[in-house]
Amino acid sequence: MSVLTPSRIVGLFFAFAFAYFLSALIRAVTATLSPALSAEFALNAGDLGLLAGAYFLGFATTQLPLGTWLDRFGPKRVILCFLAVAVCGCVAFSAARTFTELIVARALCGVGVSACLMAPLTGYRRWFASGMQLRANSWMLMSGSLGMVASTLPVQWLMPALGWRPLFWGLAVLVALAIGLVAWAVPRWERSEAGDLQAACAPGYGVVWAHPYFRRMVPLGFFCYGGLIAVQTLWATPWMTQVAGYSALEAAQALFGINVAMLCTFWFWGVINPRLARKGVHADRLITVGLPWSFVLLAMIIIAGGSLPSLVGIALALYCMSCTFVAVSQPAVAMAFAPALAGRALTAYNLVMFSGVFAVQWGIGLAIDAFRSAGWTQVQAFQASMGLFWCCCVASYAYFLMSRRDNLESVTP
Repeated sequence: MSVLTPSRIVGLFFAFAFAYFLSALIRAVTATLSPALSAEFALNAGDLGLLAGAYFLGFATTQLPLGTWLDRFGPKRVILCFLAVAVCGCVAFSAARTFTELIVARALCGVGVSACLMAPLTGYRRWFASGMQLRANSWMLMSGSLGMVASTLPVQWLMPALGWRPLFWGLAVLVALAIGLVAWAVPRWERSEAGDLQAACAPGYGVVWAHPYFRRMVPLGFFCYGGLIAVQTLWATPWMTQVAGYSALEAAQALFGINVAMLCTFWFWGVINPRLARKGVHADRLITVGLPWSFVLLAMIIIAGGSLPSLVGIALALYCMSCTFVAVSQPAVAMAFAPALAGRALTAYNLVMFSGVFAVQWGIGLAIDAFRSAGWTQVQAFQASMGLFWCCCVASYAYFLMSRRDNLESVTP
């Protein structure tokens, strides 16, 4: 149960949400910038996938120590240190002159913003009642979707006037502002609040990885949740431009619509999740019933290829929206563990998810290049690569259905 006043709750949520908004903007901006970066640095599909994936690789490498630090030192101290690294990453990216420098700077950005969701969710696990946790989780994702929206048309509009390098200088300034907001609004992690330090830190990650419910969610987190982010933040744009024949501006407009749709979807989840929890509708049921729609939609997109270009943007938006059923797994995993383990449970699952993003982003790029080298057309190479991704998603869902149902029915969505 929250012990904070309503005004304090609003303040800390806004500070965390602004930081996560910037995290999502930095994460997704490569999709909009991909034509400019490809032209300036002569990037092929594999290079582009590696560049986008470098962010997630940097992000993933911090997750295990991050969980321990969150449980031990609390969200405020941890996120402030990490955001300082994000400022350095944005400055380094704006100054990069070679592809290697871009990769290093992108990975540094990933490290810097890697606490922007896990820190607030760890805090919410202690400070908020269960219903408010579900709502706060969905609305944090909504703020991330707002960052995705900002990374599309607004960035495309600014590009002719500023270029991509000054954009990253501006992002560095905004991240510095987020540091100030978090320092002002977020309460300290009191020792009495965190409980006994030894009890909070001694178990390590073994108890998390051994938990049957956690293991059941791992393939879904890797392929379905990670794949959603991989498509939304990178491969949606090349699909629209290289398969459906969109111009860069048309792709940015479609991506803007996709991200607005995601924003509205997460807002809706925030409204309805507490009501579903009160009715006993748990995460497993939502995933079981809802996630297959994403497989149907992705299969239709792959089969259609470039034959119905006017519908590609809408189809991709519906696909991303249908994938959000798997997003309820994140708070469900956290609530399956005691509060003293919340940071480690969340970051372990985040490690799985963002390792999946890296693997899917780079893997699709490598597969496209391989199929093209084998003599396939560009459209066929994209279709075959996305078809392999579709098979992985369906297999992970089958594992989810066949695994033992050791999770408690009280685990809410």
